[in-house]
Amino acid sequence: MATKVVHDADVTIQAAIRDGMIIAVGGFGLSGIPTRLITAVRDSEATNLTIVSNNMGVDGKGLGLLLENKQVSKVLASYVGENKLFAQQFLSGELEVEFVPQGTLAERLRAGGAGIPAFYTPTGVGTPVAEGKETKEFNGRPAILERGIVADISLVHAYEADPEGNLRYRMTARNFNPLAAAAGKVTFAQAEIIHEDYIDPSFVDTPGIFVQHVVASDGVKDIEQRTVRPRQEA
Repeated sequence: MATKVVHDADVTIQAAIRDGMIIAVGGFGLSGIPTRLITAVRDSEATNLTIVSNNMGVDGKGLGLLLENKQVSKVLASYVGENKLFAQQFLSGELEVEFVPQGTLAERLRAGGAGIPAFYTPTGVGTPVAEGKETKEFNGRPAILERGIVADISLVHAYEADPEGNLRYRMTARNFNPLAAAAGKVTFAQAEIIHEDYIDPSFVDTPGIFVQHVVASDGVKDIEQRTVRPRQEA
């Protein structure tokens, strides 16, 4: 059986990545992010990267590693709230940031993966998001033109994978991961479980046609904000 499973993420990513690439990354904050693949990108030393992700994680973890290593020149994201270095680089002008409403970002990735070059949405009309974008009216309601996103490389985290690259996600990881996977020209997926046989098609979230390389997850699952409450007496 042919397989897309590779054992050395660093070597495989270094062979594919180039300076100036657009990289789409699945996950939400630190939830469902492809930590092993992000580390491999950091170790590649590629620079001038454009990162497409909901946000850039937190300082010192996740995509924050690429910011610390000065590898990112532009970010397309929904917010900067949890990463101080991200905010600092943005405010200083060191980092170009294109803010995209969260639903619009998801749809731009979905459109890119589906081969749709652009679409109209009312989200952002009358705000700075609409500046410089074409506007049309539909049923009396204005909408702005947003372009689909096609990434040179996509990095995603899955719960299960098989040799063909079929993926299944678990719980919160099924947020931006399926969208990022489809939007990439070359998609790398890390998985917690890699089966020797095929996943039942009924349970496949991302078909293997969208995935070129599969690696084992490093097992890292950081918690962005840990909240606890006092134990109740019995």
